[in-house]
Amino acid sequence: MRTAVIALTLLARVAAHAQQATQPPRPNAEAAGIEAARHADAGAALYKKKGCYECHVNDAQGGPQGPRIGPNPIPLPRFTTYIRNPTGDMPPFTTKVLSNEELADIYAFLQARPQPKPVSSIPLLAP
Repeated sequence: MRTAVIALTLLARVAAHAQQATQPPRPNAEAAGIEAARHADAGAALYKKKGCYECHVNDAQGGPQGPRIGPNPIPLPRFTTYIRNPTGDMPPFTTKVLSNEELADIYAFLQARPQPKPVSSIPLLAP
């Protein structure tokens, strides 16, 4: 009887281990945050390398030549469509110039931009 209990216990442990091995690992919040930061860092480098800052300024806050595009950019599908086929003065960035992966990294950079301070918190601009 004791041998049967040991055998059943071992069988249950092996079955539980096999079930865990077949399920994909769940990323924890810390790993997801690190991955998002990696994409945002790559996007920041691409934002400068591809010249986005020249019109949209360093933190995507917009300037005389281009509108604000971060933080809270438009949804990624719409953003991608506009980047590939822009209207106005913006040049098109085809996949030969900017891959979909690079575009996604730039989008991650735009999402990571900090929210500006409220106008009421800036003494010179407060009403």
